[in-house]
Amino acid sequence: MAGGGPIWLVGAGNMGGAMLRGWLASGIDPARITVIRPSGTPIEGVTVLKAPPPDGEVPAVLVLAMKPQKLDEAVPALAPATGEGTLIVSVLAGVELPSLAKRFPNHRAIVRVMPNTPSAIGKGVSLLHTDGDAQARAETEALVKPLGLGEWIDDEPLFGRASALSGCGPAFLFRFIDAMAKAGEAQGLSPDQAARLALATISGAAELAAGSDETPGQLADRVASPGGSTRAGLNVIDEGAALDRLMADVLAASARRNEEMAAAAR
Repeated sequence: MAGGGPIWLVGAGNMGGAMLRGWLASGIDPARITVIRPSGTPIEGVTVLKAPPPDGEVPAVLVLAMKPQKLDEAVPALAPATGEGTLIVSVLAGVELPSLAKRFPNHRAIVRVMPNTPSAIGKGVSLLHTDGDAQARAETEALVKPLGLGEWIDDEPLFGRASALSGCGPAFLFRFIDAMAKAGEAQGLSPDQAARLALATISGAAELAAGSDETPGQLADRVASPGGSTRAGLNVIDEGAALDRLMADVLAASARRNEEMAAAAR
């Protein structure tokens, strides 16, 4: 994975932590990874420091996974520690390549990566964007391969919009699962049973859709017999394209926020 040099992971919250768990589960040598987090909160199996190592070590890969708003606080300590051989991987939502290059003048290449939280179990999606060379692309692909699917987005403005789909998407799906469970409760099921049924139904349906040659729309129609109970429910969803309009509004709101963060970081 990305050669054999040191990997510094700056931040290990929701997204950085998911990446770390995915890497460790895939068998990467934990000795290669140093987590840098101001709290210094330990993580079993890896070295955790509050600041970059003081011994002059230059990372082969610097993964920026702190909150985007914390970038400028971290730059004074991190930028001098990078070198011409450092691959900088940014997981910072909305922070564009020129903004990163301005803050980190010493680097070999900069790659934007937007994973999602299922990366922790190797079932994630990672969006990738760079203006670097083939070697930088290959090393980044190796970095995200243990996490799940990697998809290159060549147009940087499109990267932020795609992030609204795959990066934010798990949260939207979790809300949908929760809503299904609450609807089951409203039909008289116990909360625990409704939650189990909703989760198992979503999990099985997603796996079926992933392995099918048919589109999700076609699969939905296969379940829905004319005049049946499924069709009655789909009629509610389909009326006025309510679900389509809702999801369009949801992704548009997330994409707008990505654009606002990009503007703030320039």
